[in-house]
Amino acid sequence: MSFQITVLKVLAGHPGGQLSVADLTRAVSILISSGRDWTDRTKRMLARAPDLDIFSQNLVVRDAAGWQITEAGRAPLASIEKPVAPAVPQAVEPTPPVPVAAVVPPLIGTRRRTRRRRRARSRSAAA
Repeated sequence: MSFQITVLKVLAGHPGGQLSVADLTRAVSILISSGRDWTDRTKRMLARAPDLDIFSQNLVVRDAAGWQITEAGRAPLASIEKPVAPAVPQAVEPTPPVPVAAVVPPLIGTRRRTRRRRRARSRSAAA
């Protein structure tokens, strides 16, 4: 099936949308053997058109001169090539500012000093 998408792409990229069988075979073999990028791309496009059949749907015609993409073949190719719109991001609630008092840690040992001072005052008052 990815072969059919490759054929559509190659034919659509040539003037008049027509190639001889030898030229089409050469171009298709180059793309198919070019690596994972092309294979992954055609798989993504195929997922958007799982029932694609370029011959029974008359998207490509064959004659003595070679193969030619029809206007009917350009339409599904254009629709499956469109990039998928990214998901609309959720609106993020702004976080309220943190009060400065909550950020500053309490002083360590202030209670102990207060107790000592109170004890010292009570001792000096008792004496």
